[in-house]
Amino acid sequence: MTADTRWIVGRARGLGFDLCGVVRAETFPELAQFGEWLELGYGGEMAYLRDERRRSPGLAMKDLRSVIVCALNYNTAFPYSTTAAAWRAGDGNEPRGWVSRYAWGDDYHEVLWGKLNALVAAMKEEIPEPFAARTYADTGPVAERVFAKHAGLGWIGKNTLLLNEILGSWLFLGVIFTSLELEPSLAPAEPAPPDLCGNCRQCLDACPTEALIEPYVMDARRCISYLTIELRGEIPEEFREAMGWQVYGCDICQDVCPFNRHAPVTELKAFQPRKLAQRTLLEPGLEWLAGMSEEEFRDAFRGSAMKRAKWAGSVRNACIAIGNSGIREGVAGYERVVALLERLSDSKNAGVKESARWALSRIERDGGKRDSSLRGLRSE
Repeated sequence: MTADTRWIVGRARGLGFDLCGVVRAETFPELAQFGEWLELGYGGEMAYLRDERRRSPGLAMKDLRSVIVCALNYNTAFPYSTTAAAWRAGDGNEPRGWVSRYAWGDDYHEVLWGKLNALVAAMKEEIPEPFAARTYADTGPVAERVFAKHAGLGWIGKNTLLLNEILGSWLFLGVIFTSLELEPSLAPAEPAPPDLCGNCRQCLDACPTEALIEPYVMDARRCISYLTIELRGEIPEEFREAMGWQVYGCDICQDVCPFNRHAPVTELKAFQPRKLAQRTLLEPGLEWLAGMSEEEFRDAFRGSAMKRAKWAGSVRNACIAIGNSGIREGVAGYERVVALLERLSDSKNAGVKESARWALSRIERDGGKRDSSLRGLRSE
């Protein structure tokens, strides 16, 4: 590496990034494959993925020559969703949900932006020649994983995420597009890190909705992260039971990955579970989430990645998780939860209304024999 590239990588590490690499802004084969993936409809309603700049990075910035890729570990010292003690009917506790690990703390976009912009500012002081730079923190038309792979940060695993042999996959990726002609981290003849997934298929076998339809291919329309965050309106009934207690995103394909078993943890305060109104996003109460008003939702999730689901999506997801919780008559809080779902079953929002009615049908009294007024909620 040239002095500039070595300095950039070192400065990135000094700013707290766990990995950093540089790659030329080329149209890599994976970008063409991404277009094929979209044509198969696997992107669902995420129309923003069709932005041509994702497949042709030169369209994203004039005089683009190099891409700096930075990775930040967000793994914290708390249980994975596959080992956490989910709420069980009869233990006297409020039914609880699971929020994807990346959304427990502060909005990661802001954390990444702060560090990326600090790196650009340091580059402008260090490098005498004028140059243009644009930072992306999982917000722009950028295929971060592809650039990260070719910058030597890891390989793209069977769960379609970037995997690093030491850090696993708990990584936020941010990039800097620049007009600087930087030497790549990998020499021209040096291959990208090898794919170490081997014969393992734990991520495929563990996915509750079978979203990983084959190794390295995800149908986002089946993915719980897509269903709980990106999809607006009603969640298809075929996926509701499989969603379990997931209310925002899903970590299962990462939780079961062997490379994450001993992944290092971060002490970065921004990524620790934040407290909201004396609550925590680590196994949050479902009654609390489902009972929020739109104003309460905005106040609670200001500065949190969870705001992306919007109020309707969050309440919808919490209702479905309640329906999967196993709560039954005789358990503390049951009548209160039923009253909440009955109120939400009259919501003007179709997604909230349908999920509340579905949840009511799942937590019926007397083993499924509810009174006629509640049965009527499902027959309209």
